[in-house]
Amino acid sequence: MAQGTTSTTGRTSRRHLLRLTGGALALGALAVGATGCRNDTQDTTGGGTGSGGTGKDKDKGKGTDSGKGSGGADAGGAPKPLWTKSVSAETYGNNDELVAVAGVVIASGAPLDALDGKTGRPRWTLKNGATPGAPLLIGDDTLYLASSAYDGTVSGHDPATGKETWRGRLGKEYRQPRPVAVDDKQVYVIAEILEADGSSHTNVIAALDSGTGRVAWKEQRDLGTEQTGVHTAVRDRFLVYTDLKKNLTVRDTATGRQVWTHKTTSTNYGVFALHGDLVIVPQGRVLQAFALADGAEKWSLKTDEFATFKEPTVLGDTLYIADSDRTLRSVDPRTGKENWRSEDLSKKGAQPPRQFLEAGGTLYGATALDEGGGIHAFDPKTGTLRWTFNDKSGDFHAWLMATDGTHVFALHGTKLHALPA
Repeated sequence: MAQGTTSTTGRTSRRHLLRLTGGALALGALAVGATGCRNDTQDTTGGGTGSGGTGKDKDKGKGTDSGKGSGGADAGGAPKPLWTKSVSAETYGNNDELVAVAGVVIASGAPLDALDGKTGRPRWTLKNGATPGAPLLIGDDTLYLASSAYDGTVSGHDPATGKETWRGRLGKEYRQPRPVAVDDKQVYVIAEILEADGSSHTNVIAALDSGTGRVAWKEQRDLGTEQTGVHTAVRDRFLVYTDLKKNLTVRDTATGRQVWTHKTTSTNYGVFALHGDLVIVPQGRVLQAFALADGAEKWSLKTDEFATFKEPTVLGDTLYIADSDRTLRSVDPRTGKENWRSEDLSKKGAQPPRQFLEAGGTLYGATALDEGGGIHAFDPKTGTLRWTFNDKSGDFHAWLMATDGTHVFALHGTKLHALPA
């Protein structure tokens, strides 16, 4: 199954951390280090409303079993969580650090814990967990993880049980191989190339056969490119990625050959969207669509003066994107024409979302900042803001979302909430 959304790999950078925290909050985050997390330990049974819960769990970080809540709502209309758990999450605000699949929900962290989507109870755990910053990739009913042993391997697991079902090896001459995308034939990885003295100045992008685990092809990237901050997706025969050097690159999935590359101006940390034969990239005030086959520009859309675009998401045949002026747009990804725009976020003083998903006839948006943000629920036909869920924890981490169709799982720092969809 081809990846339709972007993936991210690499350790967090100061620039990335500033995106997560914003303004003065970033200073506090940097003081505790790139992997610092606030260890709130509240677990609730149908509690944790939009106005925040008050219960404390003495078993710090472990979470407790909890049943379904009442499914009620707070005074602002946000639903109460069906359950809330403390998890061992180590996230940097990348959309692929939280996944819902095979009846479980998994947040990137060590240990890597899979919780039952309906009850929040533990289903399985991997002691070594996920490498911080590496994505949780799902393809062909397999969860692909970067090896925590740093031995040049990538592992595949049954997401329902956690059991290892596949292993691919890039080789010991490479360090920290991380899966960045997957389709129905190959797993794509980026790794550092080791020098004789153990240092590394270059990196390689490669494809591993998802059947045999053997290397299908590998290509050394240009000198000066980095392993970190890479966002990647696959569509048909094209492997698309961006990096912190402001490159937008497309490769042939069969051979690894570079099809084309563009320098970009500002890509919101490399996040892009794919639709049909197009790659859609926000660059400051401009949203541009390029043909995957040759890089030709197909359409562009501009924000109002002084506003800049946030990260885009394509759901079905609609692209959703917010801007820094808190305007939310629904756009036809084939043409770049607006279906509607909503000013509700600005009117209500709410933070603009940076991730979107649809479930139960509602459009959900997750924001980067806690104050005035959280999980927004919108009318997908008009962009009207229905309600906002916020746990009021003050945690500096970005909100992340995933859905199994009946729940919207909201991760904030080390707190995982299951909201009814």
